[in-house]
Amino acid sequence: MSQTNILLESGTNELEIVEFFIDETDSVHGGATRRNYYGINVAKVVEIIRLPELTDMPDATDRAVLGAFDLRSEIIPLIDLSSRVGKNRVETEAPKVIVTEFNKISTAFLVSGVTRIHRISWEQVEAPSKQVSSLTANSITGVVKLEGRIVFLLDLEKIVADLNPGMDLTEMPDASLVQKIETQQLKAIIADDSTMIRRMIGQMLEDAGFKVTRTHNGKTAWDKINEWRAKAKDEGKTIDDFLDIVVTDIEMPVMDGHNLTKRIKDDPELRHLPVLLCSSIITDTLFHKGESVGADDQISKAEINQLAERVFKLIERKHAEQ
Repeated sequence: MSQTNILLESGTNELEIVEFFIDETDSVHGGATRRNYYGINVAKVVEIIRLPELTDMPDATDRAVLGAFDLRSEIIPLIDLSSRVGKNRVETEAPKVIVTEFNKISTAFLVSGVTRIHRISWEQVEAPSKQVSSLTANSITGVVKLEGRIVFLLDLEKIVADLNPGMDLTEMPDASLVQKIETQQLKAIIADDSTMIRRMIGQMLEDAGFKVTRTHNGKTAWDKINEWRAKAKDEGKTIDDFLDIVVTDIEMPVMDGHNLTKRIKDDPELRHLPVLLCSSIITDTLFHKGESVGADDQISKAEINQLAERVFKLIERKHAEQ
């Protein structure tokens, strides 16, 4: 299976998800098999394969790491996803392996089986409640109801990061960047459904001297921008008095980052605002999607340490063009 969502038109607030399942023994109901359904954005999926021959990885940091295999000359680790979501997987059929690529890292996940691909709107994806998030260790980014069943969208980035504590995405920008700020404090809005990423990006920009507004998805960011626009009009100001730059993820419930970017760039009063996309699914293959909706810059979350510097460059370019 290939990345079929390349065919999706950018900015339509649609996505395609691969629905898969993990079977477990249901001890509450006499040992019957219970099927649990999950989903992943097709943009992260390279292909789905049978369980390959594995080579043990010495001193693996977690029992979920089953080993590694060679796929077209690339050595890819295999993670038993059931152990990361608290399930005791039972085999009712030959398992499947979902090979993924995000944040410039290839990882494979062992699951019980794959159901199908669904094309849906981000409006159908509900953000998990605080209770659901806390009870699932913040491993769920969205909930969608498909054909009468609940499908959880998993935060695979968090799962991989938890298995790789040495991965450092928190490097702070060079302190000299702060000196670039003018007398008037610069203002940024962040849209990201990940609590960890919102906190990380927000802290980076605040350390660089920004006043930061954090939002959970594109819809809340869009509503906040329009609130500022109305306030600016009432006070005889412009949107630039309230906002200098937008930093947004792509994958978010209700409204994704591509749709948010398109709305901004299609609006005569807002189109001059720089928009930086920061997402795990920004790759050479999918870069054109951000370009087509007018994004001013795009970086992978694997390059998040570059974010503050890239933000300053976009703002400087905006000032030069005004």
